[in-house]
Amino acid sequence: MADRRHHCDVAIVGAGPAGLSAARAAASHGVRVMLIDPQPVPGGQVWRNDVRHGAPGPARSLRRELAAAGVPMLMQSEVAGHAGKRLFVRSGQVAVTVDYGSLVLATGARELLLPFPGWTLPGVTGAGGAQALAKQGWPMRGKRVLVAGSGPLLLAVADTLHRHGARVLGIHEQASMRALSMFTAGLWRWPGKAVQAARLRLSLWSVSYHAGSHVLRALGDERLRAVDLRIGGRTATVECDQLACGFGLVPNIELAQAMGCALDGGGPHAHVLVDRWQGSSVKCVFAAGEACGIGGLDCALAEGAIAGHAAAGRREAARALLPRRAHARRFATALNRRFALHDGLRALAEPDTIVCRCEDVRLSALSACAPGREAKLLTRCGMGACQGRVCGSALAELGGATRDGFRPPIFPVPLEVLAGFGGGLPADSSQEL
Repeated sequence: MADRRHHCDVAIVGAGPAGLSAARAAASHGVRVMLIDPQPVPGGQVWRNDVRHGAPGPARSLRRELAAAGVPMLMQSEVAGHAGKRLFVRSGQVAVTVDYGSLVLATGARELLLPFPGWTLPGVTGAGGAQALAKQGWPMRGKRVLVAGSGPLLLAVADTLHRHGARVLGIHEQASMRALSMFTAGLWRWPGKAVQAARLRLSLWSVSYHAGSHVLRALGDERLRAVDLRIGGRTATVECDQLACGFGLVPNIELAQAMGCALDGGGPHAHVLVDRWQGSSVKCVFAAGEACGIGGLDCALAEGAIAGHAAAGRREAARALLPRRAHARRFATALNRRFALHDGLRALAEPDTIVCRCEDVRLSALSACAPGREAKLLTRCGMGACQGRVCGSALAELGGATRDGFRPPIFPVPLEVLAGFGGGLPADSSQEL
């Protein structure tokens, strides 16, 4: 049986680009590093392993470096809670503890899904969700797929689906052509991003791209058969087999909230507040990447390295990366400004539209409830398996709720695993069962 008790100088939660970068930086100083991630293979969502095409080159390179450095990884493992400088981790069906000196939270982000009529039909997924399914081997060949929502992720998703044999019928971006033109005009400051965008668009030269266009409703009985779209000033209906629709990303901050880290911003885009060394308001706890605000790959790599050096007590090594981080964050600011969601998307849901998919709660049931605790008590909205990660972010974007604080267990945990933590289990965990 695997060791159930681990000790390290620097623990890193999340093995995406930020986490891997942090691990490399910290390990370069000879400290004991441990990575914890729920996926079977390191890389996160951005560098998710593709069953047909493998992982990107930078991801493979980082993995090799960490393997050569002997950095242990707890994969298929989720942090359920914490106490002091100890993490309580569900590793498969085993309760594991990790004691650390410093902690780096590189928990990444998830898609923002906004409810609209028909969004719960089989065949409708998030844009990033469709990409993940394709990379994991879900059959896409010959499927008619419509990609919609907002942000550069749509191009990457369409490219992945196309390479896996899907017929991409079109890409529908809610941002206006003016906003896209202004964003494109500023890409000279980030030539690497410009080249990447050009390559993606070239690979999708036969796929139509519509600015100022968004989903109105998904149509079908047992499963999706068509989508109503607003394209400019007209409405169109497109028959398709799958709709990949995502409205950007929101930071995963649940563990940071549970640890008492101060947050910056509000609504679904609240993120961990950090100092110049990526240090949070909690001593010895650092954060990097999307948990600090959606910034993209370059930002994650820079912030991860800064956090890793700082967590190992080597701020002088982190100092050289500060200009790189600032440059990457300026790109993130431009991205978020030009792809800001317009108000029409917040009015797509109708009274009978399901908002909380886990508990089948419709929008009309929430209208008489105050946001937050009252809505949970009266409707069970946010009380399902996802613990409000989908509906909570959606309602916060719609202006009807805030993202409540999380207590352990951060993720659903079987009773046998909770029992395995013994007397060290955080005192309030039983309240969440």
